[in-house]
Amino acid sequence: MNAITRFDAAALNRALVGFDRMFDTFEHRFQNQIQNNYPPHNVLKIDENNYAIELAVAGFQKSEVTVKVDQDELLITGQRTDTPDVEYLHRGLSARDFTKSFTLAEYMVVKGAVIKDGILRVDLERQLPEALQPRLIDIVEA
Repeated sequence: MNAITRFDAAALNRALVGFDRMFDTFEHRFQNQIQNNYPPHNVLKIDENNYAIELAVAGFQKSEVTVKVDQDELLITGQRTDTPDVEYLHRGLSARDFTKSFTLAEYMVVKGAVIKDGILRVDLERQLPEALQPRLIDIVEA
């Protein structure tokens, strides 16, 4: 039997000042992952700074899918527009509307999105500011 216990961030908020937003974000992401598993998706790590998210969007046209970035959240939505003159005798392909959100880490930039063979691929890149990148210090002789 699988039992999911609720993580109580309020107890930690009393002890760790300033971490309340982090715990709220963690709890929100955990709840959304349990409740929202449609459409199926993959998260790929291409290399140290490049990632991709793949969503199965078979049956959706490009015009029915939107990819939006709002601050640190990637929001992907799909809204089907049915043709009224078609009568389905059997509808086995899932074609329901969806909203899928992903919280992006700091310095993550959405590079682009492409639909191919029923898969939406969103490419992401971590772009660290130059001030945060490692640098070599020149050694001079005295």
